[in-house]
Amino acid sequence: MSRPRIVIVGAGFAGYRTARTLSRLTRHQADIVLLNPTDYFLYLPLLPQVAAGILEPRRVSVSLSGTLPRVRLVLGEADGIDLDGRTVHYTDPEGGEGTLRYDRLVLAAGSVNKLLPIPGVAEHAHGFRGLPEALYLRDHVTRQVELAAAADDRAECAARCTFVVVGAGYTGTEVAAHGQMYTDAQVRRHPMRTGMRPRWMLLDVAERVLPEMDERLSRTAERVLRQRGVDVRMGTSVKEATHDGVLLTDGTTVDTRTLVWCVGVRPDPLVESLGLPMERGRLLVDPHLQVPGRPELFACGDVAAVPDLTKPGQYTPMTAQHAWRHGKVCAENVAASLGIGGQRRAYRHRDMGFVVDLGGAKAAANPLGVPMSGPAAGAVTRGYHLAAMPGNRVRVAADWLLDAVLPRQAVQLGLVRSWSVPLESASPEVARVPGRPDAGSAGSAGSAGGPGRTEPAEGRPSGEPAKARPGEEPAKSQPDGESGKSQPGGEPAKSQPGGEPAKSQPGGEPAKGQPGGEPAKGQPGGEPAKGQPGGEPAKAQPGGEPARKHPGRPGADGASGKRHRTSESTRPRPAHAPGTSRKAAEPSAAPKPSTGARRSEAPGGTRSSGRTRSPGAPAPTRSAGPPADPGPEPPPNQPPPGPDIAPGPVKRTDGPAVEGDS
Repeated sequence: MSRPRIVIVGAGFAGYRTARTLSRLTRHQADIVLLNPTDYFLYLPLLPQVAAGILEPRRVSVSLSGTLPRVRLVLGEADGIDLDGRTVHYTDPEGGEGTLRYDRLVLAAGSVNKLLPIPGVAEHAHGFRGLPEALYLRDHVTRQVELAAAADDRAECAARCTFVVVGAGYTGTEVAAHGQMYTDAQVRRHPMRTGMRPRWMLLDVAERVLPEMDERLSRTAERVLRQRGVDVRMGTSVKEATHDGVLLTDGTTVDTRTLVWCVGVRPDPLVESLGLPMERGRLLVDPHLQVPGRPELFACGDVAAVPDLTKPGQYTPMTAQHAWRHGKVCAENVAASLGIGGQRRAYRHRDMGFVVDLGGAKAAANPLGVPMSGPAAGAVTRGYHLAAMPGNRVRVAADWLLDAVLPRQAVQLGLVRSWSVPLESASPEVARVPGRPDAGSAGSAGSAGGPGRTEPAEGRPSGEPAKARPGEEPAKSQPDGESGKSQPGGEPAKSQPGGEPAKSQPGGEPAKGQPGGEPAKGQPGGEPAKGQPGGEPAKAQPGGEPARKHPGRPGADGASGKRHRTSESTRPRPAHAPGTSRKAAEPSAAPKPSTGARRSEAPGGTRSSGRTRSPGAPAPTRSAGPPADPGPEPPPNQPPPGPDIAPGPVKRTDGPAVEGDS
């Protein structure tokens, strides 16, 4: 008899705890499958310290395979659930699709950024829910301070040094507190020419900071923020966001290049597709975390509306503390439903208090209802985090010790770009990358940038880039900064270093006839020119009109599936010869004999690609390419080589010019 299969969707606080507890309870009596987009559990409460450079990213990332014995990890995002067929459909990180059968299903998909209908926010703000967003914010803030330090104009310097955080809850308060300390440390080492200092603003429509906490702790947190210079504005929010700044609800306009969205979260939209009873976007469950009428379906964490037995008529809030404890009770009840555990029990838990890290030795905490502040609260806060983390405790403690005695490294690595972390994403824990299907987009096709950020570069996922402005994100062509078309302050040319590569440039959309792009007619792997063997013969040529497709041409027979990728994307990029033009729009030089060591001329007929042409047939039109690896001895009958220059556009003679042709 086969063992029952338990599928857990999501590895956040609830999903991770469920998997870990089930691994201990089942003891090989059931197959446990964990479906998650990443291979780590993210300890979210310490994410602001990653953005501030205190902790390295791997410190808050706990390996799933390394800490969950007897649990099979499947990388992917669930995009459909068949409740009657008891299957989960998912898409893996490379675009492949799969299906998981289950006997018990635990939904613990977590939450995503909460959006409000405010013009410009989706396009110009960034959330703070995953490692990619934290790494982007760290690079972005570092870049803005460095650019401001080099600026002579006071208005530009002030805009770059203004950082707006919307949402004065736990996350927003910690981001503003750590951010102010981080930028102040940068300015102390490298003062600005204008004598200005960074300015952080914390906005919220609530009446006080940390409205979820005791009023005394709110006053403590606000006092610490104001002492550090944070501009705290309660009862105020963003009315409109633009590339150059934000318009506040009190009528004030703030010039800024940074907008951090920490307003709150909403349940993962996956549960909305089930057609089951909901409560404010969360799936209704009973006190045993089971969906009524579906004995095989359980839900916990942020996607579940769990009745709060300590407060009749209410549901447990969407906090990490409740999600962590949901996971343990859910695992016990799943095991009991399969007859391999004890008795099922209802979820009942009282809050044990909250802790908010304000940076340095400052914190606000109320463990077991006892309000604390100052260094004592800081010690309690860090002790709580060390005890709550399921791994990496020694590494986290070591980073805290090093941060106390050594200065932070204020460097920008540029690993995560603005277009990689859109605000409207159903998967904030996964950065958008070229070539990956945009399964996580929950809204507009464009990426979310901050005011002054560029949107995705041409040829990248998510659409066209916005024109570069004196903002934070590099424009189409400057290395990690702004500039214009080779001019300060404008849009750069498409062939400048660091920007959007021109067609036929490495990293960009290659020109037709270039390696990795759409080959020109008559090029190896592409559509042959008229009059070439295997293609459409020139007029007055014998032989009829053959099909244009070549055997072996990648993608010539159509995609085998909607996510099929051709081998053209894996071809090596061409190298550019020194001193030659990099613009794809310029015509290539006329072919002429070359004596380069990497090209050999042979009489007669074949190219090194193995494609042949009949004797006497006209030579194919060729784009000059870069020197290739010598490789094996070329076959005989090589046509006269082209000039040994950088790749250029292909000259077509069979029809009207198209983009990339001369």
